[in-house]
Amino acid sequence: MKLKFINPLLVGLLVAYISSCDDNTKVKDLNPGKINQENLKKWISVIASDDFQGRFPSTLGEERTIKYLAEQFKELGAKPGNGDSFFQEVPLIQNSADPSMKLFVSNGQKELAFNYFDDFIGGTPLSAEKVDISKTDLVFVGYGINAPEFSWNDYKDVDVKGKIVIALVNDPGYYDSTLFHGKNMTYYGRWIYKYEEAARQGATGVVLIHQTEPASYPWGVVQNSWVGPRFYLANNIVTQSGMKFQSWITSDGAKKVFGLAGLDFEKEVKDASKVGFKPIDLGLKASINFKNKTKIEKSHNVVALIPGTDLANEYIIYTAHWDHFGINNKFKGDSILNGALDNATGTAALLMVAKAYMNQQVKPRRSILIMATTCEEQGLLGSEYYAENPIYPLNKTVAVINMDALNVFGITKDMNISGYGFSELDDYAKEVLKEHGRYASFQKDQSAGGYYRSDHFSFTKVGVPTINLTSGGDLLDKEKQKEVDARCDSIYKNYHKPSDNYNPNLWVFDGMVEDIKIYFEVGYKLSQTDKFPNWNEGVLYKPKRDEMMKK
Repeated sequence: MKLKFINPLLVGLLVAYISSCDDNTKVKDLNPGKINQENLKKWISVIASDDFQGRFPSTLGEERTIKYLAEQFKELGAKPGNGDSFFQEVPLIQNSADPSMKLFVSNGQKELAFNYFDDFIGGTPLSAEKVDISKTDLVFVGYGINAPEFSWNDYKDVDVKGKIVIALVNDPGYYDSTLFHGKNMTYYGRWIYKYEEAARQGATGVVLIHQTEPASYPWGVVQNSWVGPRFYLANNIVTQSGMKFQSWITSDGAKKVFGLAGLDFEKEVKDASKVGFKPIDLGLKASINFKNKTKIEKSHNVVALIPGTDLANEYIIYTAHWDHFGINNKFKGDSILNGALDNATGTAALLMVAKAYMNQQVKPRRSILIMATTCEEQGLLGSEYYAENPIYPLNKTVAVINMDALNVFGITKDMNISGYGFSELDDYAKEVLKEHGRYASFQKDQSAGGYYRSDHFSFTKVGVPTINLTSGGDLLDKEKQKEVDARCDSIYKNYHKPSDNYNPNLWVFDGMVEDIKIYFEVGYKLSQTDKFPNWNEGVLYKPKRDEMMKK
């Protein structure tokens, strides 16, 4: 029986044990005792404490978090990962849109007014103190996708420069299994991509239609994630474009907009999922104006290095994001979003990985870079910045192993490989799992696009092979199935809320420890060989890796 808790929003894992080294050699002196519940509980409890104020970037919460992580890495014996520093500075724009804004949509005779928070969420990616968009054409662009490899272009034969586009979440495969990768969402289904593509097309604004099932999360997650200050990389395609407005609207709000245009929303969704879809000028005008507090900020990735021996100029990177959503006073009572599961667990796992490597008598041949990234919750910004501005050459980076929300439910026989079949890294994971009497599983339904939602994907996009292992679903102790399902439901409801607190009475740590052992061994095995695993044939990212390795 599979556990209900296999969900891309929760799952994640990683880090530290000890086992095999070269392809045909076993290391005898590994020290599994260094990966234990005592250390994990200590680190998680500190990182998820109120003292760190929800770990929001560019706040006192960040200052305390990154200082603590650097101190811990130094105490463990790891070296600074960026010259003589444990930090990589990430330049940002921070924008805080006035929440009193309203979005107006008119057909010339009737006008709809949408309220911020309840009906729509929005802001600007530009460093501007005021946004004024008046009576601007509104164009429905289906899924807002331009994907030549799938022979799909929602922007074909339409000029959206200076206009506002309205688009669906996910991709056409969600409704038609013959398109794209069927229910398995591609990167084209992610909101980040849709904003980027609209910017490339010259749109002045984007309205994404939130639908719970294809998005895989409720409207409340959009509210909790987007209200308040938002960060953008100072120099990326969106912030350097003319896009003034990025937003989400509820499905009920979208139905009203389409109704105002004389269209049936459900029919248009179906038509947008068919080959040959053409964009629709809705014959509507949208207007919005609001004040925006903007400032240039900076945040930091925390980077620690464990030097290798004879292959020290080759690198294996472990990633986990340290950031969360800080303090949100819209929540009554407890207003601190501590992000204990997401992702104090993964951040603590980084420390555990470092501890495990530092305690091995047989040192890794390749260097290990341990990186706690910033602004993952803002759109993978910290990892994106590193991938575009690497401290160490990408063609010398062997692999990236990502950890995001570890297993707090119990020991499982399996671990799930998100993006199964993408790269040769799967073989390393399957081999290590087999050595532990476990096996690799994969989710047939990837409609939530979990593979594209965490920091490893920033490296995937530029061609570096990555692996994203997540919690398994085959519970070792079947008698605890109902208990685990109940706890899963309770824990899942805490996602991106102040109730995601460290809870040693609700969490079970033995599964986390066992999963961490797998993560560590996958990296350790990679560190002892001289091979460079690649993407599998036919995978979109392989040509980038092949070209990179020629240099």
